[in-house]
Amino acid sequence: MPGETDLRRLLTDMRPELNPGRYVFTTVVGGIPPGVTPAVTVTEPEGLTLVLRQEDAEAAGLRYDYVAGWLVLRVHSALDAVGLTAAVARELAGAGMSCNVVAGFHHDHLFVPYEATDRALELLEGLSRRSAVGVA
Repeated sequence: MPGETDLRRLLTDMRPELNPGRYVFTTVVGGIPPGVTPAVTVTEPEGLTLVLRQEDAEAAGLRYDYVAGWLVLRVHSALDAVGLTAAVARELAGAGMSCNVVAGFHHDHLFVPYEATDRALELLEGLSRRSAVGVA
């Protein structure tokens, strides 16, 4: 089934959901350490970025400085959809909140400051409601 591309439908149907736990960003050189199961990996010239549970990073002795909550937009967004990331980022930025976005094949994944996860959910649910009535 192809993903959705219509921005209004994407926003109306995004159904943000919180994954439990605290997640951190760290970087390693030479591959993923034994016993570590990252949720996300990104290969960069400087090293391999890992996004993983805070307790797993600590158990592996990995350094981090950003602790995030992980929100999933449950709408099946097409990879070539235009505007979803921008609309979500604009909504959160308007509240002074950072947002790190990772696109999966089916869904978009947002990493926001852990202490702001409840507020982020409220903001995104509000954006979704406004989109449903054409006011976003």
